[in-house]
Amino acid sequence: MCRLAAIISNEYFSPMENILALETMKEGHDGSGLGLILRDLGGEFEDLKEFPVLSAITTEKGFYDLDQFMVSRGFRTKHMWEPELSPNPGPTVERHERYIVKAFEYPDHMRDKPFEEKAEFLLHTRLEIRAMGERDGGSIRVFSFWPDVVTLKAVGDPLEVGEFFGLDKKPIPAKVVFAQGRQNTNYAINLYACHPFFIQGVFTMTNGENTAFVPIREYLTSRGEPGYVGYNSDSEVFAHILHFMRYRLGYPLPYYKDVITPLKDEEMEGRPDADALRLMKRSLRMLTIDGPNCVIGCDRDGTVFMVQDAKKLRPGVVGGVKGRVGLMSEVCGLTAAVPDRDTEKDVFPMKYDFVAVRPGAEEIEIWNQLDGSTTTISLA
Repeated sequence: MCRLAAIISNEYFSPMENILALETMKEGHDGSGLGLILRDLGGEFEDLKEFPVLSAITTEKGFYDLDQFMVSRGFRTKHMWEPELSPNPGPTVERHERYIVKAFEYPDHMRDKPFEEKAEFLLHTRLEIRAMGERDGGSIRVFSFWPDVVTLKAVGDPLEVGEFFGLDKKPIPAKVVFAQGRQNTNYAINLYACHPFFIQGVFTMTNGENTAFVPIREYLTSRGEPGYVGYNSDSEVFAHILHFMRYRLGYPLPYYKDVITPLKDEEMEGRPDADALRLMKRSLRMLTIDGPNCVIGCDRDGTVFMVQDAKKLRPGVVGGVKGRVGLMSEVCGLTAAVPDRDTEKDVFPMKYDFVAVRPGAEEIEIWNQLDGSTTTISLA
């Protein structure tokens, strides 16, 4: 099984805090891998928020091929993070030759373009890099290419991986950090299968089994969207569904719950938008999940959320203090991340709940799928 640790804060913090939360939940994950996504970056990236950051792993040859490719496309390096790699990584860590976290200036022809054009350009560039690496036997693995976002992925025990990257000594601080502990041990090890999954500013991570994976994948790949590729993990579709409903269909964020776990027809009568729900259920029925799944996600604006499927067979808890909220698989992980919170305000999302925390982390919102109402928990 997986364990998930997300933190959203109004201040910058080290991703090691997420890793230490995973460590407290170690009985619930197998320690085979770590995936990190950092958003709203601080430290040496704090003044570079408008510049896209490329996160990748390469061989020595792939490093130089990637450099030549970026130059040929008109990108100029703005800043590069150099991890303080441990010379003696833990016994579980699988070391690679190069780890790339590099901010670029846009090519001249893209600098003044609208953001959506830049978003499409970054997506296509990432896909070109991925294809180039796959043609060369995996010489390049690219995980994200987006402003103000860094992705790190590795095989190994999460604590050992964090120390290997030197995150305990020279971290990249951020205000939103997602961490997942476990590689894709159902199948062959593949870093593209490691959560969280990212596409054009949104990302998700999941604990569970997506038993409806095949019909969801077939529907998404039939939409003509170039970014809906890969699927080395059955959980990657959760990120693509979020992207599709938010930035292709333009639905409000809580509708993510209605798309992946639609209400029964008779339950829809309690919603003022019942007619829209019926139409959505018919037209998007292939995106219905059949868990068990607990999903934690982040929208482009930095809103972080947790949602359960109807089976509610995977643990999940949300809680915190004003300015810092954790979304975790287990209470012990939440306690490690936010020990001084009022535990009476902890939220355990149930089958009809969509729990969201907006940037600044001042309160927890619980949207009820049955009647469309929102309950707000103020944090002290």
